[in-house]
Amino acid sequence: MRRFVPIVASVTVLLAGCQGGAGGDTTASDAAFDPKTCQGGTLTVLNQGGINHLDPARLYTSGGGNLPSLLFRTLTTRNRQPGEAGTKPAPDLATDLGTPSDGAKTWTYHLRDGIFFEDGTPITSADVKYGIERSFAPELPGGAPYLRDWLAGAAGYQGPYKQPEGIKAIETPDDKTIVFRLRKPEGDFPYLATATQFAPVPKAKDTGAEYEAHPISSGPYQVESYQPKKSLVLVRNKHWSSSVDELRYACPDRIEVTSGLDAAVINQRLVTGAGKDASAVTTDAVVGPEQLAQLGTGSELDKRVTRGEFPSTTYLAFNTKKAPFDNQKVREALSYAINRTSVVNALGGSAVVGASTTFLPPQKALGHQPYDYFPAGDSGNPEKARQVLAEAGLTGLTIDLAYENDDSEGIGPKVASAVQEAFKQAGVTVKLNAIDAATYRDVVGKPATQPGLALATWGADWPSGGPFLIPIFDGRQIITAGGNFNLAQYNDPEVNAEIDAINALTDPAAAAARWGALDAKLGKLALVIPLTHEKDVYLYGKNVKNAYADGWRGQLDIARISVK
Repeated sequence: MRRFVPIVASVTVLLAGCQGGAGGDTTASDAAFDPKTCQGGTLTVLNQGGINHLDPARLYTSGGGNLPSLLFRTLTTRNRQPGEAGTKPAPDLATDLGTPSDGAKTWTYHLRDGIFFEDGTPITSADVKYGIERSFAPELPGGAPYLRDWLAGAAGYQGPYKQPEGIKAIETPDDKTIVFRLRKPEGDFPYLATATQFAPVPKAKDTGAEYEAHPISSGPYQVESYQPKKSLVLVRNKHWSSSVDELRYACPDRIEVTSGLDAAVINQRLVTGAGKDASAVTTDAVVGPEQLAQLGTGSELDKRVTRGEFPSTTYLAFNTKKAPFDNQKVREALSYAINRTSVVNALGGSAVVGASTTFLPPQKALGHQPYDYFPAGDSGNPEKARQVLAEAGLTGLTIDLAYENDDSEGIGPKVASAVQEAFKQAGVTVKLNAIDAATYRDVVGKPATQPGLALATWGADWPSGGPFLIPIFDGRQIITAGGNFNLAQYNDPEVNAEIDAINALTDPAAAAARWGALDAKLGKLALVIPLTHEKDVYLYGKNVKNAYADGWRGQLDIARISVK
């Protein structure tokens, strides 16, 4: 999936501790934090993006910046820790991460005792099954698409409103047991089971498209009021108990979310900390240049910052079906020519992005293995690029580069200009092709209209190499009608078979090693030019405690924050 990447002015600042693992750090004040005595107060959340939908069927895996997990418990959840520990799934409504059988084609879960909806009704396996089935309804679009592909015989299912008989591949032999039968082995199923589509929904309370006005909570909070894209107010769910949910601390009594704010305004309010802003956080406004300049200097702000890394890569995508990019020598030459320092600066500097020579970002959970087959150094190797082009008989090359016409996604004019200048040093003329951001994915993602070279960005739906490599390099994922992410249009039966073999593994460490090896193998083909990986730096209010970015998505975990 893609995630918004804020662009700030070009500031190259070395932050103390910024090079740590995913999930960032905590502050000295957190030493006094006690989850057993943290309850009370109102937490304010200041965000740029709003929650467009509050129906668990319509939320994507990262929808709302960790806020939906305050309302919706799922079979599994993020482990809610900083660093590497936070990249693992943990049991939530279920008693464990699931029991695989039939070579990871069948997954069985058992629900905990003592779990209730906000109205006091016990949560059953039938509620989980019904919640999943709703996510197939065309009336409720937008959720993660994996289950339609993974569940046996479910590809054509149209949801319970049209097909009340439900999905046969999901079985509920009793109120505490739910069984999933898949059409192929999927060792990552415990990661997928964290998605909001696995949140229980009581059939008797389902109001279809109107359900999101007040979804029935299974988490520590329930909705007091909700205005899409504008505001959300959460208050305690009295039927939730920490005794059966040890991962969510649910410290504040009340959470007030305001959306649609400018990032600079959010950061200034967090710095000033007046009134309610002293107890405020943000889940999507990374630190801007003014605040970056103050960090690492011993200022007061150093005590109110956390850093994480969302697993995402910005890259140049070659369409290998179009000349001259069907020639591997051309792709290699351009890989030598790239100036990653200029790209890093175009995206805001080394505090917010890091240079990448691998497609997998540098995170252990993904299986990252270092490689650099076409070393360009810090500022490109135009001499080597010219040499390789000469060997291919392609001097004086002119190419087009497609990019979005604004910088909001990090694949806009600033990065395109940096790439154009780097290739110019190697004797390659780049004609810039700006495409409206609203239609960019439609144009680039349809093989019939896909340009030869385009800027792209990709982020993993969960911290595993599979959701990173499969959409981009699995030949069976090529979609000719549109919505294609395999922009290289690369289809190698051996690679496809290796993907299937890794998918069958239920040991995350073993799978990670294989994903890393596959990334290294694919890197030799120069199907893409990795440019940068994301870093996230967040400020929080002076009355906020236990604020840290989790290892899963690099965002502040609201479920564990408290206010003084």
